[in-house]
Amino acid sequence: MHDARALIDMGAEAVRRLDRRGYFLDLSRLEDLQSRRNQNIRAADELRAESKRVAGEVQRTAKQGGDISELKDRARELKDQIREIDAGQEQVQEELRELLLTIPNLPDETAPDGDSDEFAVEVRRVGTPPTFSFEPKDHVDLGEATGILDFARATKLSGPRFAVSRGAGAALERALATLFLDIHTRRHGYIEHGVPYLVTRKTMTGTGQLPKFEEDLFRTGTADRDLFLIPTAEVPLTNLYADEIIPPADLPLALTAHTPCFRSEAGSYGRDTRGLIRQHQFSKVEMVRIVDPQTADAELETMVGHAETCLKELGLAYRVVRLAAGDTGFSAQLTYDIEVWIPSQNTYREISSVSNFGTFQARRANIRTRGEDGKPRLVATLNGSGLPIGRTLAALLEQCQQQDGSLVLPESLFPYLGFRRISADGTPEA
Repeated sequence: MHDARALIDMGAEAVRRLDRRGYFLDLSRLEDLQSRRNQNIRAADELRAESKRVAGEVQRTAKQGGDISELKDRARELKDQIREIDAGQEQVQEELRELLLTIPNLPDETAPDGDSDEFAVEVRRVGTPPTFSFEPKDHVDLGEATGILDFARATKLSGPRFAVSRGAGAALERALATLFLDIHTRRHGYIEHGVPYLVTRKTMTGTGQLPKFEEDLFRTGTADRDLFLIPTAEVPLTNLYADEIIPPADLPLALTAHTPCFRSEAGSYGRDTRGLIRQHQFSKVEMVRIVDPQTADAELETMVGHAETCLKELGLAYRVVRLAAGDTGFSAQLTYDIEVWIPSQNTYREISSVSNFGTFQARRANIRTRGEDGKPRLVATLNGSGLPIGRTLAALLEQCQQQDGSLVLPESLFPYLGFRRISADGTPEA
């Protein structure tokens, strides 16, 4: 969320920057609401000062035995006026808040122009995409042929866009999650957390999922409690520090968690609805960093490297791209996508997004630290996938497939699996 005054002071520059991401900032409406808010505050302060003066005069006149009827009438009149202004102020304040909650973050100037992945700028490629002497199968055919994935039974249980893993497939999912957590906690210094999978509306608002993206969420509740299934561990991890002041010595904070994620994927019809790429439920290891705003740019590069480490450990070919301003998520200033090679599609596909949110989420969630002067100030937040289990499994199956239908797995997974190969009939083999 933005500081209204900051946007107004930026004026045309704020309009220009938000236009880069396809958002029209109604600056005149923002200025009107801010002006009405300030006028109400001044008027209420003046009336309260007058009310205090009249109350003192009532006491003095009463002690002197004078007539206080007119003064009491004036005191009641002032109280009515204050209540009326306060009610109007609440309405203006809510209108201003609702407007600010819908304004996306200002894109970083280093984000290229454009509104789709076609305008992303490639930063680097790592690894060589595998070549095959046969027509490579996609992960769905591989998973079903070996019996380690079962989409039909998942559909029977829950409808489309769910998956069941089985045998070596379930072991692979568990191994990937543990490998990623070990990388982040033992090498990169993240603290692992177990967090709730159901969170409040306030929590969802803190990281920017609400109010704009409610249709993308699964909502539930009990009695009078309104709860949402988390779309990513970013939500509970970041909001752990909502309404808190973090001691400067504790920064940066590095948090990670492996959780299920739930997304309705509203509007995602036809694209990637087959297989593990775009599902209603999937699991993911998430990374969150809470840092001093002055170090946020460097921290972003660090986080990208942390996500890349996971792919390097698996020997998967991938590339890193910088997203265009108009293709960057609502809350982010700048996002790097890491795209893994998918042989069946003969292209790179997004497997991790790593974003710098600046102080945008911190203002919404009221997460602060203290400056050198001791006064509270906002922190910066960042997050990234490190990595999603389903998409990683899809890339792994496709890049590791053999002509006979078997799968030769990366050596890094052996300590977690106890086998190096999955035969064409799904049997684990050492």
